[in-house]
Amino acid sequence: MTIRPVNPAGAGRLIRPRLETGFARLFGLAVGLVAILLTQTATARGAPESFADLAARLTPAVVNISTSQSVTTAQGPQVLPQLPPGTPFEDLFRDFFERRRKENKTKRRVTSLGSGFIVDPAGYVVTNNHVIADADEITVILNDDREFPAKLIGHDPKTDLALLKIESKEPLPAVSFGDSDKVRVGDWVLAIGNPFGLGNTVTAGILSARGRNINAGPYDDFLQTDAPINCGNSGGPLFNMAGEVIGINTAIFSPSGGSVGIGFSVPSALAKPVIKQLREFGRTKRGWLGVRIQAVSDAIAEGLGLDEARGALVADVTPDSPAAKAGIKTGDVILEFDGQKIQAMRELPRIVANTQIGKAVDVVVLRKGERKTLEVTVAELEESETEVASATPKEPVTAAADSLGLTLSSITPDLRERFGIAEDVEGVVVIDVQPDGNAAARGVRPGDVVVEVGLEPVRRPKDVISKVEAAAKANRKSVLLLLDRGGDQRFVAIEIGKG
Repeated sequence: MTIRPVNPAGAGRLIRPRLETGFARLFGLAVGLVAILLTQTATARGAPESFADLAARLTPAVVNISTSQSVTTAQGPQVLPQLPPGTPFEDLFRDFFERRRKENKTKRRVTSLGSGFIVDPAGYVVTNNHVIADADEITVILNDDREFPAKLIGHDPKTDLALLKIESKEPLPAVSFGDSDKVRVGDWVLAIGNPFGLGNTVTAGILSARGRNINAGPYDDFLQTDAPINCGNSGGPLFNMAGEVIGINTAIFSPSGGSVGIGFSVPSALAKPVIKQLREFGRTKRGWLGVRIQAVSDAIAEGLGLDEARGALVADVTPDSPAAKAGIKTGDVILEFDGQKIQAMRELPRIVANTQIGKAVDVVVLRKGERKTLEVTVAELEESETEVASATPKEPVTAAADSLGLTLSSITPDLRERFGIAEDVEGVVVIDVQPDGNAAARGVRPGDVVVEVGLEPVRRPKDVISKVEAAAKANRKSVLLLLDRGGDQRFVAIEIGKG
């Protein structure tokens, strides 16, 4: 029998694996525990087992809004029967008809229902403008069935928002706005409202998309959700999982009138400043730049030398506006405004509107291939009319721009009368368009006035032709035209064909 001594080295070899095995087990348990905790956290945020606690906390602040208005209707014929001219009974018939029409007028009450939510314990309520529009009486009904007459503090049709005020002897349950810019597509959302007048109803879904333009107004930037939204949900809140309002439910897309999983909400980032102004001033105060803009298409971008279709193309500048005073010109592409990049044209009106009135901001424009930074002092939005100096040539000159498929002429008094061209419009008038030409494909038609070609003003047909030829020699695929049609100016990029 051989006895092998167990030396320290050997002991070490025997013990170390056991120590490693024990450490690995402890480490594995720790990692597993962390993974379980992370999984539970992700599950709680991404797919909660229940919305019950959240709904119970938020529902008391969501209200039903009932409106009514008096509508006068008249019965019987509304138009005086045709009588022979000079008949002696004409006055008699008119008096009799007017008396009967007044007697037959009836008044009836029209009611409608919507939703809203309390944003201040003092009783301020947010809803949609279309919920309370033209209402004679507005009643706010709380979740506990208490009813309060409401006063309209202010409304804004352009964003479809309104602010109401109710008076209560005790503080009311309220919710707060969150940051809609932080919500990601795919996040869970909760909608609470009063569909079909049934009372507060809770629905859940996800944020389906953001930045939707549904042509509802000039500042469209809707959140899209598949949380069921139906008639009566208008003005109700869309919550994130922290219980913050990140949208005001406003519209649905539906061929049937019911929810098909496509609902739209005004984002809180757009709503908050509007509600703040309505509360402070009773109306909105929006920034004003004084330009008319259009989108930059791929063809227009190529014509301007842009690397991609981005920015807002200035089609017109209002005289004596902030833009005009700052030196912004027709044909400029606005790339940045107050440090914010303009990727799509429709972003600019929203950014300008939210800019503080009187603030001096930097505007980065692309002008004839060069970036320029201009300082603009934002004014308050108000209606303005464009005024342009003019000079009408007396001698008519015509020429064919075959590469575009156009026949052009200088503007004469006869052509102004024929096509209804305003006296203050300068340029070259289109008198014929080849049906199969490139200009026809872009919607150019007789009576359009070519004001600029390649951002350069033109006054004679040969000006147009020479600039098109220069673009062709520079290997440009298209040329950029500024057209005036009935006082409405727009840029059109037309492919250059072979003349």
